[in-house]
Amino acid sequence: MSALALDRVTYTYPGAAKPALKEVSLDISSGELVVLAGASGSGKTTLLRAASGLVPHFHGGTMSGRVLAAELDTREHAPGELAVGVGTLFQDPETQVVMGSVRAELAFGLENRGDSPAAVARGVEEAALALGIAHLLDRPTGELSGGELQRVALGAALAPRPSLLVLDEPTSQLDPVAGDELMALLRRLNEDFDIAIVLSEHRLERCLPAADRAIALDRGRLAFDGTPSEFLGWAPRELQTPGARLLVGLGLEPAAGVKAARALLRANDVSFPPAESVERPARHEQPVLRFHRVWHELRNGPAILRSVDLELHPGERVALMGRNGAGKSTLLRHAAGLMEPSRGTVQRAGQVALLLQNPGDYLVHDTVAHEASAQALELVGLSGLKQRHPRDLAGGERQRLALAVVLDFPDGPPAVVCLDEPTRGMDRHRKADLADTLKSLGVAVLVATHDPEFAAAFADRVVLMADGAPVADASAQEVLTGGTYFATETARIAGLLTPEQAFTPAAHAEVAV
Repeated sequence: MSALALDRVTYTYPGAAKPALKEVSLDISSGELVVLAGASGSGKTTLLRAASGLVPHFHGGTMSGRVLAAELDTREHAPGELAVGVGTLFQDPETQVVMGSVRAELAFGLENRGDSPAAVARGVEEAALALGIAHLLDRPTGELSGGELQRVALGAALAPRPSLLVLDEPTSQLDPVAGDELMALLRRLNEDFDIAIVLSEHRLERCLPAADRAIALDRGRLAFDGTPSEFLGWAPRELQTPGARLLVGLGLEPAAGVKAARALLRANDVSFPPAESVERPARHEQPVLRFHRVWHELRNGPAILRSVDLELHPGERVALMGRNGAGKSTLLRHAAGLMEPSRGTVQRAGQVALLLQNPGDYLVHDTVAHEASAQALELVGLSGLKQRHPRDLAGGERQRLALAVVLDFPDGPPAVVCLDEPTRGMDRHRKADLADTLKSLGVAVLVATHDPEFAAAFADRVVLMADGAPVADASAQEVLTGGTYFATETARIAGLLTPEQAFTPAAHAEVAV
């Protein structure tokens, strides 16, 4: 049975010069787990919006062709009717959560469907246990971290057990452990309940090993449709996983997943010398940002920050990592003065610019051109979208637009730039551009991220947080290759921070193939 079918679908957003989807035809069967790949702006989010009926019912524009989702024609059924069989999770969970508590949010769809109280309670409990959020059931949704909110929004989409589940960057705000657990859960749901799952992702190394099929879009057109291994053989460099870049650079066939890549290296007798350790340089300047024994305690609740001692010096680029709820976002809010510590002090040597997780909070105008200066838009690669409405941008494009707003310094650069999960919705090319941009700012940069590949690209220092306090503070080389969960894919495969380390003169001289 077909869970999602598109027949020659072409769609253009209001005011857009070109279609976002062009003659797209595909058929996804019940029980398939499909990864949707492509560069930012390639049409992935638009395709998922079409599957849920938001295109064209909510976004307007012009559309031709036909979409059948959960056997319902989206031309004849509005998003509310489609929601009975189609569960959705888009890139901004903040805009999808409507209830005041986690329990009420998970129950909302079941109650609207008319389920009995017992069935609602069972559905809520099963969704909470499956996603590891049972301990959050009685928490107010307004107090959740971005990653916790994303799991709650996903739980609300899963609770009614739809026949089709469409997910837009579902792991973008999840820590590595939660991301792996989510993919295992989706695989189990797919196998146990025959749910068709279509998920859009840029961090393909997380999801390709669990997928049955990979579909790629390029400028609105269907560019590839095949198995994950066939996809890695076809993929251009910007869509290759780090592990695939490593294997292709060695003249081997790419493989999906760490286990398969390790097996391929062993089969070809490939080994690498240990990477040289990188010492953090001694800093003698005065810090531009200093936390001294900072605590943040919730009234009648837990401590979010616990006696944090941390310094940033001029020009330092620091990645802040840790599991969801570890205190990263709270620390950034304290850095910018949006929150005050319960105890301790935060000292700043100047202005602190802050980009929080929800880009929509920064976008208040009707066109991209009015949100930031031409120079800032050029810096983030949005010069060609000046006349678009921010609402109609893809998730990665909205994220870059919010970044342009934050980096638009009319009174000169700040002392520190703080970014909270700035790569959400960005493809590898845009992440590389962002890394280069952060390196060129010439000011201290502190970025909270769950993306070890991005941390390796821009940071010279990584601070790992747990239970509200730093537990590791060292070079990116040391932190991102010294463990399993907070490590790059090539570190887990071969002990190397990046694929490029395999091709340095020293490594090339010693590698055995």
